[in-house]
Amino acid sequence: MHLHKNIPIGAGLGGGSADGAFMIKLLNEKFKLDMSVEEMGALAGKLGSDCPFFIKNEPVFVEGTGNEFSIIDFSLKGKWLVLIMPKIHVSTAQAYGGITPSTPDSNLKHNLESLGLSGLQSVVKNDFEASVFKQFLALVEIKEALLKAGATYASMSGSGSSIFGVFESKPDFSSACPFQIFQL
Repeated sequence: MHLHKNIPIGAGLGGGSADGAFMIKLLNEKFKLDMSVEEMGALAGKLGSDCPFFIKNEPVFVEGTGNEFSIIDFSLKGKWLVLIMPKIHVSTAQAYGGITPSTPDSNLKHNLESLGLSGLQSVVKNDFEASVFKQFLALVEIKEALLKAGATYASMSGSGSSIFGVFESKPDFSSACPFQIFQL
């Protein structure tokens, strides 16, 4: 079996983890293994700490080392996603080395469920941005451009380097702009 990865390496999008998790789901279905979601999640956890997240494939709040899930009431259905993958490689090791574990200023799960998309920009932060943005100013400029263009929320994905913006309606960018736009 050959699995071809279309998501760029180093994008911070969890492409490899998603591929591994969906392969487990495919094998479970194809060979009628009758594994439960919990069993597939445990197996996925052996591939990587964020792999079990992709077994459920629904909005969940993740805690612990990526192994504790609770379903949340959060949907991006009907929104538009702009994804920018600059030709910048962010070392995952450097990204993790640049953050200091801390207690969040607010309850993230509560914010996701109660504030709605428009209220998240001021309270939901990617901890990697502070250190990664110091090294790569172009990423700051991309995020700011998305917000200026009307994104309701914009952030770096994971440890970088992709930046995404979520829009209420289809954004109107010039044809010269190399953004990928998806409706959710």
